[in-house]
Amino acid sequence: MSRPSSDLAEFRKVFSKAQHIAIITGAGVSAESGVPTFRGAGGYWRKWQAQDLATPSAFSRSPSLVWEFYHYRRELVLSKSPNPAHIAIAECEARLKEQGRSVVVITQNVDQLHRRAGTQNLLELHGSLFKTRCMSCGNVAENLKSPICPALSGKGAPDPKAEDARIPAEDLPRCERSGCNGLLRPHVVWFGESLDSDVLAAVERELDTCDLCLVVGTSSVVYPAAMFAPQVAARGTPVAEFNMEDTPATARFTFHFEGPCGSTLPLALERCDSEPVR
Repeated sequence: MSRPSSDLAEFRKVFSKAQHIAIITGAGVSAESGVPTFRGAGGYWRKWQAQDLATPSAFSRSPSLVWEFYHYRRELVLSKSPNPAHIAIAECEARLKEQGRSVVVITQNVDQLHRRAGTQNLLELHGSLFKTRCMSCGNVAENLKSPICPALSGKGAPDPKAEDARIPAEDLPRCERSGCNGLLRPHVVWFGESLDSDVLAAVERELDTCDLCLVVGTSSVVYPAAMFAPQVAARGTPVAEFNMEDTPATARFTFHFEGPCGSTLPLALERCDSEPVR
């Protein structure tokens, strides 16, 4: 396979003609806003890695510990802001919509920074830190409370020396549906769980119909998302990768732009001369 092009002018020609653009984003986008990835070296909360806590069995063993971890993540994300990459994507979506063109964002991130930047057409593969699901009745609801419950106020410090809060289950987040009061869990896809079949079906429809695909800030190692862009490329559709370094899928793509997404993406997605000015 030949090396993907890094010719921005050539990408811009393809971008100017695209009618339906699918943008797949990963942790690299949020990292530029200061959101930890919890993957690889240094990705610890206390003595735990995400893989240790983001599982159904961990929640069953210690819902208090898992909720401390997610409370920490929620509060951290609430202190962060969308960066230029998030904003460029949202502005591109809004601008192209006025032209009868479309953009869909397919994200592996759970921080809702895309939504806060203004993205409307968003598919969240792994759920959201700011949604909960009841373990009793199954109700899914948005939850932006800070803290999410009084017992978690001031808890969740990432210091390895911090003591576990050991909050009684009855004081953890509970379902507010009339007559339920079941224990809530974060509405995210944990290790060992399957992705939502409806979300996956929607993703497949978008990828089947896009005429340009962007892969932004993702390592292309987490499945099934790692195969989305290569499958698009395999049918001859241009794919552009924006990342800090090469990934296992780089050689399959048409374009590769190395560097911080907050620097490369705004230039790539800015208004083309051929676009109408309104």
